[in-house]
Amino acid sequence: MSLEELNRRVKHDLSCIAFGGPAWVKPTSRPEGHVYDVVIVGGGQSGLGAAFGLFRERIYNVLVIDENPEGLEGPWDTYARMITLRTPKHLSSIDLGVPSLTFRAWWEAQHGPEGWEQVDKIPRGEWMNYLRWFRQVLALPVRNSRRLTLVEPLGEGLHRLHLEESGAVNGESREEGSVDGQKAAGSGIRGEAAPEVILARKVVLATGIQGGGEWHVPRMITEQLPKERYAHTSERIDFEALRGKRIGILGGGASAFDNANYALTEGAAEVHVFVRRDKLPAVNPIRQMEVSGMIERYHTLSDAEKYAVIAHFFTFNQPPTNDTYQRAAAWPGFRLHLGSPWLDVAEQGEEVRVTTPKGSFGFDFLIISTGLLSDLSLRPELRLLEPHAARWADRYAAPPETANLLLDAHPYLTPGFALSGRDEEGKKLLHGVFIFNYSALASCGLSASAISGTRNAVPKLAAAIADQLFTDNREETLENFFAYREEEFQG
Repeated sequence: MSLEELNRRVKHDLSCIAFGGPAWVKPTSRPEGHVYDVVIVGGGQSGLGAAFGLFRERIYNVLVIDENPEGLEGPWDTYARMITLRTPKHLSSIDLGVPSLTFRAWWEAQHGPEGWEQVDKIPRGEWMNYLRWFRQVLALPVRNSRRLTLVEPLGEGLHRLHLEESGAVNGESREEGSVDGQKAAGSGIRGEAAPEVILARKVVLATGIQGGGEWHVPRMITEQLPKERYAHTSERIDFEALRGKRIGILGGGASAFDNANYALTEGAAEVHVFVRRDKLPAVNPIRQMEVSGMIERYHTLSDAEKYAVIAHFFTFNQPPTNDTYQRAAAWPGFRLHLGSPWLDVAEQGEEVRVTTPKGSFGFDFLIISTGLLSDLSLRPELRLLEPHAARWADRYAAPPETANLLLDAHPYLTPGFALSGRDEEGKKLLHGVFIFNYSALASCGLSASAISGTRNAVPKLAAAIADQLFTDNREETLENFFAYREEEFQG
């Protein structure tokens, strides 16, 4: 089978499930201009999946925006540096159960069933190629190079979205068409910002792992070192300039080893990974969640149970895969330091000195792999919304043995990913705003920004949005129902 044949099969399969039936949401008119029923912010895997889910609900007045050039949405061809995905290859995701839309079908169309059998884990770059095909074959309405700068609630179930033209890749200014030395053909990057305003009834923030807060760099580093001496793993890093250099990496999770292996592959002389624990994390709770029903049925848990589950989840930093660790450890320049938190960092001449309980070390550059913080107050585009949004700390007082300040800061969402207001005023202002990024973890479990969770999460999100749209217009809908007199029987 070729890709052309697969494209035809997709159209046939979708027609078999009556995909593309008539829209049922009544258009909303405003003097200011067109009103979208749903605007999805983020065109990566979660945003594309959400758009497809809404189409399956026969909601088509949808727009997806993404700040990156076309084909560079999400992390896969920008700052992700693993060789393969960590998710088992058999798990499906944004295909929503349509066999011809799965990664496997896409792969077999190019490499045959035997090629699929030979795949151990999905190559990172091929996953991004699959997402590009998914967007194209479904003709999803994505506008690239548009960054959201403000969500302005208008009341009456409307939101004004302020956008600017973006020549960035994942939030950073780049040379046109260049990402880590790779050319982005047809990127459409422009030099001038062009402010724009659009109206939306519903807003979905499908903004990835950092979209509910920000990547975390310890204050000790930001206050004591100039920025040119370090980078977070989420940033663009000029590894070519680090050839022959000594690099120190802070963090013991999967991305630390991904970056260690990448740097050594690109020619770094030495890479030292520092871990505060005395032993590398070995347990990945995601694997248990994938087979236990925890992902699918998380919404049935009480608040106390949800809190306990995620607090337990936070105690396990996702470990590196065995192959990632082995690749990094095989390099003669690799060093692992356990039980070695950074106590101090300082620039001394041509190097940066890192002090640990087990000694002091000199490096040319530091890479920070310390995760992220989920807190809506860190998102400037949400500054008009976040004061009204309930956090977990507002709704649940955890017992001392499980209390976690990082978890407390997560937004308290409905099972359908909608923001909850702290009071009645907040409830009205936030109506129609949905959080479909990693900060949904505490409320909705492993869902957005996790391949394992999207197949289960997208239908919940789409159904919740459809419910709101239907309920918002229920008076008109009921009037039309009771007034319906079209005769069907002609006998």
